[in-house]
Amino acid sequence: MIITYDNKKQENIILERTPAAKLKSISGKGSKNKLIYSDNLFAMKTLLDKYAGKVDLVYIDPPFSTNECFRIGKERANTISKSNDDEIAYDDTLVGDEFLEFLRERLIFLRELLADRGSIYLHIDYKIGHYVKLIMDEIFGREMFRNDIARIKCNPKNFHRKAFGNIKDLILFYSKSNSMIWNEPTIPFSKEDKLRLFKKVDAAGRRYTTIPLHAPGETISGNTGKEWKGIKPPKGRHWRTSPDILEELDKQGLVEWSENGVPRKKVFLDLKEGKKMQDIWEFKDPQYPQYPTEKSLDLLKFIIEASSNKGDLVLDCFSGSGATLVAAQELNRNWIGIDKSEHAINIARKKIDNLESTLFNKAEYEFLRQIF
Repeated sequence: MIITYDNKKQENIILERTPAAKLKSISGKGSKNKLIYSDNLFAMKTLLDKYAGKVDLVYIDPPFSTNECFRIGKERANTISKSNDDEIAYDDTLVGDEFLEFLRERLIFLRELLADRGSIYLHIDYKIGHYVKLIMDEIFGREMFRNDIARIKCNPKNFHRKAFGNIKDLILFYSKSNSMIWNEPTIPFSKEDKLRLFKKVDAAGRRYTTIPLHAPGETISGNTGKEWKGIKPPKGRHWRTSPDILEELDKQGLVEWSENGVPRKKVFLDLKEGKKMQDIWEFKDPQYPQYPTEKSLDLLKFIIEASSNKGDLVLDCFSGSGATLVAAQELNRNWIGIDKSEHAINIARKKIDNLESTLFNKAEYEFLRQIF
C-alpha cells in the first residue's frame, strides 16, 4: 500500500533537485566524526558524494508533528520550558501532508546513504507513527520491516481525558537488505525466569531444559531426513542437524532420552547469555534533560550495539543534544550528527568535548557549518 497526499513529489525530483549545502569546516578538519550545523536535507545531499552506501546505522528522533514550539529556559539552566519568554530550541509545527513529505524527503536520502548491511531506527509517537510506517514501507520495502517497538518512556500519568493513559512511544526498525548487521541482543534471566524456564536439574546441580531435536517441514535434500539410531523424524518434520552431529551431541551427554525413547536436546542455563529481547522496551527519558525530547543514553547504546560493530558509521540527522553521538563515541563507532538548531549544536558540542572514555581522551570530530 502506498500512502497518497497532496504535493507528494517523485523520488527522482527529490534526489536531483534538492540543493546541496555549502559546508564550511570550522574545526577538526579531516576527522572521521562530523557534527554538521545545517538543514539536514541539504546536508545529506552533500554527504551523498562521499558517503552514499557507507552508513551502517541510522537512528533518528524527528519532530512528532505535535504543532508545538519547544523552548529552553534562559535563567534555569538545562530546564525545558514552554514559556514565550524563553528561547526557542526547535519548532515542531509541520502537520498533516506537509509533515509527511518533510519526513519522506529525508528518508529517501537516508536510504541512499545506508549501506546494504545497514539498518534504520525511527523514533516517533503513536499519533503519527502509523502513517510514517506506510512511508517507510514505500521507501525501504515492506519486506525490510523488522519491528514496531513499543518504548515505555515514563511512569503512568493520571490525566483527565476520555482515553487510556499513554506511557509509550514507537520505534520503527527497518533494514536495507536481508544481510543486515545483527548482534543478537539479550537481557539477563530473572530468578523467576530461571525457575520457570529451566525446571530440570542434573546430577551435578546444573539447571537445564530440553527442546525437540526435530523441526517442522519435510527435508527436500540432505541428511536431516535420514534415520538416526533407528529413528526417523516424525512425519512432516526433519532433524534440526544431520545425524552425525546428533551422534556427537549424544556422546557429549547433551541428549536426553524419554522413557518412550524420544530424544530431546539439553539446554543448560549456565551456557545461556540471557533471554531474547522482545519488542516492548523500558528505557525512560532523562528526568532533567539538557534539551527538549532528549532520549535515554542507554536506549541509544542498546540500538547501536544491536545493529552495528566497532568502527562502523552511525548517522543521526536530527541529532538534538547529541545523545546518539555520545553513545556511538563511547561504543567506539564513528558518527555523523546533523542539526539546524543552534541550541542543539551548542549542547552537543559541549557533551562531546566533555566526553571521557578509556579509549579516547577527547572525541575528535570535524565541526562543519552550512554557509547560508
